[in-house]
Amino acid sequence: MTDTIDGTPRIEVNEKDTLADRIYHDIKRRILEGGIASGESLSENQLAAEAGASRTPLRVALARLEQEGVIARLANGTLAVQPVTVEQLLNIVQLRRLLEGAAAARAAEMARSTGLHPALAAVKEVTETYANGKATAFDEFWKHDDAFHTAVAHAAGLTLWPAMLSELRETARRCTITRTHDRFTEQAKEHLAVIAAIEAGDAHSARAAMETHFASVRTRFLDWLARP
Repeated sequence: MTDTIDGTPRIEVNEKDTLADRIYHDIKRRILEGGIASGESLSENQLAAEAGASRTPLRVALARLEQEGVIARLANGTLAVQPVTVEQLLNIVQLRRLLEGAAAARAAEMARSTGLHPALAAVKEVTETYANGKATAFDEFWKHDDAFHTAVAHAAGLTLWPAMLSELRETARRCTITRTHDRFTEQAKEHLAVIAAIEAGDAHSARAAMETHFASVRTRFLDWLARP
């Protein structure tokens, strides 16, 4: 996983990737984007035909996804996309609230001597457009949301955290209610509040702004569940 020039995380598929690698990346992308739904059964015949490949590289790709917990084998031997429950989603939100609050505080402390990290400066410009009401699809905003949270980790100098964060976000993204949001103005404003506190070198406010952001995320999910 690397970042694009604008800081957006991406999965790299290059010439050195095997056919199994490419099938793995394609299936995982489709699952994360909702093209293959949570709980949906996977047909090896269909996936092999879509990939234009034999079952051997397909099974290598599926084994990798199964090892990651993205898919699971049912009692009848069928593979299906592993559902992520609301309880699991809320646990991830709480964990990230604590860890990313600490990361934001550390980023603010570092900004006192180095200024705003370039990755956060780049994210700030894009985030302002969403805060001003720019409409977009869920998957497009998710890329910029990825970039924001990854940028905070880089600004804090936490080299191991981006990979762990990516795994948590991929798990959360598979929960069906994650994809119910289509307006991101308030979320963008929360991001800007975190960036402003970091830029000001105010560790206490940066932590509070990030924790407030995750409290709002939790509230948005619970509000959706309460709908009739």
